[in-house]
Amino acid sequence: MNHWIIAPVILPALLAPVIGFVMRHDLPLARTASVAGTVALLVIAIGLFVTAGGDPQVYYLGDWPAPFGIVLVLDRLSALMVLVTTVLALLVLVHAVATGWDARGWHFHALFQFQLRGICGAFLTGDIFNLFVFFEILLIASYGLMVHSGGRDRMRAGLQYVVINLAGSTLFLFALGVLYSVTGTLNIADLALRLQEVPADEAALVRVAAMLLMIVFALKAALFPVQFWLPGAYANAPAPVAALFAIMTKVGAYAILRIHTLVFGPGIVATDGMAGTWLLPAAIVTIAIGAVGVLGARNLLALIAFSVLGSMGTLMVAISAFSPVATTAALYYLVHSTFAAAALFLLADLVIARREAGHLGARPATLQNGLFAALFFAAAIGMAGMPPLSGFIGKLMVLDALRAPGTMAWAWSAVLFGSLMTIVGFARAGSALFWKSTAVPLDEPETAETDEAPEAPSGTDRPAGAMELAPVMATVALLVMLTTFAGPLVGYLDGTTAQIFDRSGYVTAVLGTEGET
Repeated sequence: MNHWIIAPVILPALLAPVIGFVMRHDLPLARTASVAGTVALLVIAIGLFVTAGGDPQVYYLGDWPAPFGIVLVLDRLSALMVLVTTVLALLVLVHAVATGWDARGWHFHALFQFQLRGICGAFLTGDIFNLFVFFEILLIASYGLMVHSGGRDRMRAGLQYVVINLAGSTLFLFALGVLYSVTGTLNIADLALRLQEVPADEAALVRVAAMLLMIVFALKAALFPVQFWLPGAYANAPAPVAALFAIMTKVGAYAILRIHTLVFGPGIVATDGMAGTWLLPAAIVTIAIGAVGVLGARNLLALIAFSVLGSMGTLMVAISAFSPVATTAALYYLVHSTFAAAALFLLADLVIARREAGHLGARPATLQNGLFAALFFAAAIGMAGMPPLSGFIGKLMVLDALRAPGTMAWAWSAVLFGSLMTIVGFARAGSALFWKSTAVPLDEPETAETDEAPEAPSGTDRPAGAMELAPVMATVALLVMLTTFAGPLVGYLDGTTAQIFDRSGYVTAVLGTEGET
């Protein structure tokens, strides 16, 4: 067995309590340990990514064989997601340290490491019950991070976030109980094998479990009609935390892609075609809600939050096709949208700190106004899907993959409409932030707004330093790299997609049993 497979779960799990209990009163030491641990996690993720090119690799905890024991599975998809997570985590952590956000509350670094454990575990697990366990780790850690530094609006949004997700956890348990009562297993590979034997006329409970799981994963992915928690949560969370949350919604998208392709996907008579039937209209409505929200937002963080919602709709439109071509497009767009959202949140933190408000109204010109405007322009065209950055390539791939007569008109209209509204919304915001502000006298009073963002850190009446700017610039540079190396990346993603749809290869790797497709 490759013991490095469990390292992305074990390393942050061991580091978090040490930081929380031993280093809680020594911030420089906690910062050093957290950054060092995240760098080590990134190195491990790169190693796993390099070694994941062949057949899926399985780690049997306690050397118990599947499906009786817990397994972790490393394939091209899980390796890609862990790598994206660790790259994003390091950029966010550097930003939080450089701007002082980590010093504005208790246990930031411990919670950050627990969050990484939950995310990496969700991507690597080969057991659907342990997917639930890692979801719960995510929920606990993300709630602590979301209310970091306190504030009434942040606590209210955090309470809504945790209540909604606890309801989702309850549905998750119901779904697992139903699925186990029918199949006697919760191992993903074993489920894929056993559900092939269930005839359609005896699969009512299987369809119930599949729909419940789809609702739970749609909640995590902020898909209509359970998307309403995202704008408030992301707009009120500390900006670096919201940037890390850019990968959180992708956990829901990953779960839908993994479970509804491998377990309930094509070739499973009991549930064949069911997921796509419901996902496509939900994704289209999600795009519309995100576009309207971007157009009507009066607050910078709310604007970015609604753009994230719209990007999730675009991603789920592609996933809903459950075809190899559309899945490749979805994976490329997933990587792009994660870093585009993170770039916007990190930049918004720097801008708001120097404007002392997130309101999209006329204000005095900020320090480094030209630099911030250039970075905002780059990140905005990436999120909106305009050329020449990777967002344009991603949306073009999505549109090209969705040319089936029954879906083309709706999917193309939604994606193009959402892109247009996002362009208009970001253009209006950029104009208000970096152009109109230059004509405002310094003594003009601030206009009160009820939806104003949480108070920014103090001590921001100075230019942003190199360490504060580095994460934003690095994230924008990643968008450029996704564009420059789109060809090799798409080639890798084609292989990833082929592995996703190779049910027999996954089953054989985990169980040592040849599964029929």
